[in-house]
Amino acid sequence: MTDIAQTMPWLERAWRQVQARLAEDRLPHALILNGERGVGKRAWAEAVAGLLLCETPAGRHEGRPVACGTCKQCELVMAGSHPDLRVYAPETSRMIKVDQIRALSAFAVASPQVAHHKVAIIDRADQLNVNAANALLKTLEEPLPDVTLLLLQETGRPVLPTIRSRCQTLMVPVPSMAQAEQWLARALDGLGGDTPAPPADRVRRALALADRAPRLALEYLTGDFLELRDTAFDAFRRFMRGEMPVADAARAFKALGLEEALGLFEGWAADLARLAAGGTVADPDAADMLEFLARHNPPWRAHELLDQVREARAAGVYNVNPELEASRLLLAWQALMPRRRAG
Repeated sequence: MTDIAQTMPWLERAWRQVQARLAEDRLPHALILNGERGVGKRAWAEAVAGLLLCETPAGRHEGRPVACGTCKQCELVMAGSHPDLRVYAPETSRMIKVDQIRALSAFAVASPQVAHHKVAIIDRADQLNVNAANALLKTLEEPLPDVTLLLLQETGRPVLPTIRSRCQTLMVPVPSMAQAEQWLARALDGLGGDTPAPPADRVRRALALADRAPRLALEYLTGDFLELRDTAFDAFRRFMRGEMPVADAARAFKALGLEEALGLFEGWAADLARLAAGGTVADPDAADMLEFLARHNPPWRAHELLDQVREARAAGVYNVNPELEASRLLLAWQALMPRRRAG
């Protein structure tokens, strides 16, 4: 099997750490991988799972075992049908529920079906609801030698300290622009079909909006995010200038979906904070507007906006109305506009 450090070189450090610990027989029973959305955390976890389940991993003499890719276990992993590998992720709600973690607990205590080991991936461990987190603690407190838990966490999204303290944490950086462009070019080539390749400026824009997270940029390029984002930004500017009512502007953000809409508001608020600290913006489209607001507001207003985005994201697990949340945040932004003097 291909070494993931070759296809995603920014994952190399976290991957080599797992290889070394496995070769030394000191891999922990639970690992948290922390990184930005779209940097390849799930691909890393699947590569680790493949290595742990492989019957005859190669390269042990170098201290860097790699799954062979040809044994029965590797074939099942590559087919996505290995019974000793389970993935738990948010489903219809935005949270991982207690029933899913109870299923994980039952999986953990059962004997492996076809392999010598079992692996459970919790994709978005930062999205465990309270009951699910408490149920997971029981499994973490009583580790079993034949099961490894891989918890994936988005940067900036907290995991309960009681869970974190029972796991070892690895960090994944954002790739360089060159690394991201190379990976994205290969991914776009691999899509095939009759769809023409997107122009280079569109690819660069997707990577910029994704903060160089290549998998997220790929989502942007193969979906309608870029168009919806432009519509929402135009509505934002018009609303801030008083040319559009809040209800109409909020509908443009609703079309993006709550998570993407909150991501836009969060990015602009972070840019506003950077400007207040003498930095530059990450979103050049919004530079003029944000520079104007930075000149007319104290720095704490940007952090107040960031707090409101976090509150909206926390409320999102209760299936709040995205349009109402967008309206609330738009009004908070509008409050930053300087009042016109009468006369």
